[in-house]
Amino acid sequence: MTQQLSHAPVSVLGMGPMGRAIAGAFLAAGHPTMVWNRTAGKAGELVARGAVLADGPLAALDAAELAIVCVIDANAVEAILDQARAESGGPLPATTLVNLTSDGPGRARELAAKANDLGVRYLDGSIMTPAAAIGTEATRVLYSGPAGLFERHRPTLAALGGAAVHLGDDPGRAASFDVALLNLFWTSIAGLMHSFALAARQNVPATALAPHAQQMAGLVAELLPGLAADIDAGRFSGADSASLTSVAASLDHIVHVLEETGISATLTRTAKGTVDAAISAGHGGDAPVRLAEFLSRT
Repeated sequence: MTQQLSHAPVSVLGMGPMGRAIAGAFLAAGHPTMVWNRTAGKAGELVARGAVLADGPLAALDAAELAIVCVIDANAVEAILDQARAESGGPLPATTLVNLTSDGPGRARELAAKANDLGVRYLDGSIMTPAAAIGTEATRVLYSGPAGLFERHRPTLAALGGAAVHLGDDPGRAASFDVALLNLFWTSIAGLMHSFALAARQNVPATALAPHAQQMAGLVAELLPGLAADIDAGRFSGADSASLTSVAASLDHIVHVLEETGISATLTRTAKGTVDAAISAGHGGDAPVRLAEFLSRT
């Protein structure tokens, strides 16, 4: 790889916290970087560090073979493409647009089709780490879209740090992983806060519960590969683990304690409702992994 290719120019559209972190990582890695945002003032620090401020999205797309867009949602990405088309009056530059905006897989596929119609090559991506991790080994970004296109730009994308994982040619695949993993993260955080609230009503400080919660989270992480293998293999028997009937009994106990202490039981009742529905469908003797299959067909 030549020095010229390894420091290829890039453009970054969207100057929210993540967009600024992305542009900063490219600058730190020595890439000539152009930036654009609807509100120009957000790019001030990056311009002071050497970034060039574009006067519109067309200029940003035209300035580099690789452009990153990271904005609020897919509608904002589409609006940027529409603005660039209006500025050009015709097809857009044959740039590779890497969309690191979080949205659904269907919208990612729609944006890929629109970009291609406008003459822009398209990769989709999902950032699995906070903005503070960008540019460090802690970064993890999932990509999808044409494999050859990803490999072509992998050396430049390496400036974001950490692991870059290509998931396949379907432009919606990274977003599919993203929504599933964010669902895991935020429902886990909600469950954790629920548990802290319950503990507080029992005069148990969060810091006292935390090491035990961490151990419980570690147990889930340890079990996860085996649970996933059982789901994919269709192994749902509860003979060697807790059955859904026993899970329902445990959730009943938790609901009782929550209501007794005046904490909303809505989260736990929702989980209990799912378990009860699976039991009613004849799966009471199955292991909890049955819920993944049950939910996927209901």
